[in-house]
Amino acid sequence: MNKSDDRQPGKRAIFIDRDGTLNEEVGYIRELRQFRLYDFAAEAVRLINTAGWRAIVITNQSGIARGLLTEDLLTEIHGQMNAELARADARVDAIYHCPHHPNFGEPPFRLDCDCRKPKPGLLRRAAADFQLDLSASVVIGDRFRDVETAQAVGAKGVLVLTGYGREELETQSAVQPDHIAVNLLEAVRWVINES
Repeated sequence: MNKSDDRQPGKRAIFIDRDGTLNEEVGYIRELRQFRLYDFAAEAVRLINTAGWRAIVITNQSGIARGLLTEDLLTEIHGQMNAELARADARVDAIYHCPHHPNFGEPPFRLDCDCRKPKPGLLRRAAADFQLDLSASVVIGDRFRDVETAQAVGAKGVLVLTGYGREELETQSAVQPDHIAVNLLEAVRWVINES
């Protein structure tokens, strides 16, 4: 696929939450060794790649605002993630993160921003960068806020039962996912079959 094909309007993306969806949920990652991809993650991302969708990671990283990790460590974590995926012939097209929190930290990280999920700023930024049709896209995550983020732009939202997903289902929420999947791989298969 050449670059001009990549930038055609109407392109679809599968947006993937990171912690609890792509990698194990361990709380705030403070050391590189704490980052562990799920064993199904590379296959799921590779399936997105071969199906012709964009694979884009969107993640809240308020640990930066809270002083628990630095932007440099986050860059290292994402470098390791990309390297592990590449060894399995899988790739994400981009990673967008929100380092902010409205109540913790110091400026510029203490901020009520438009990019902290469930607000859709990360999706809108990716849509502008890649000429995406958000209404034809899907967000997959382990929190209802991931589904809310999808719904804010007319995308579909899939809740996975890894990470906090099972706990989320036990709570009362008006948010209704378009689908509930055991994990990211099952979610991606559902998305591709539905399309």
